[in-house]
Amino acid sequence: MERVLGIGGYFLRAADPDALSAWYRDCLGLDDAGEGLWQQEAGPTVFATFEPDTDYFGAREQQTMLNFRVRDLDAMLAQLRDFGADVAEETEEMEGVGRFGWVTDPEGRRIELWQPA
Repeated sequence: MERVLGIGGYFLRAADPDALSAWYRDCLGLDDAGEGLWQQEAGPTVFATFEPDTDYFGAREQQTMLNFRVRDLDAMLAQLRDFGADVAEETEEMEGVGRFGWVTDPEGRRIELWQPA
């Protein structure tokens, strides 16, 4: 059986694609080498499904949530706050899994940040 090798891309509709791309670049450091190609570090990727009535993604209209691995969650959250981003006050820790925090992008999408254990 053939298997997928990893995430090949994540695509977002945006009211202002240039401004949203700049936010992801400036706030989260997603530097692309042109054509949106971003070289990420090797590491685990979680694929999980949720019940249809979950509040975990934020707004009910949001059908998916992007999760980024980070090296230092506290430093990333502080950086995002310095940029004026909408950062959730709470963080969560799951033993053996890591720590989580959340930010909402300028178009209202909740994004999860994960510092693996």
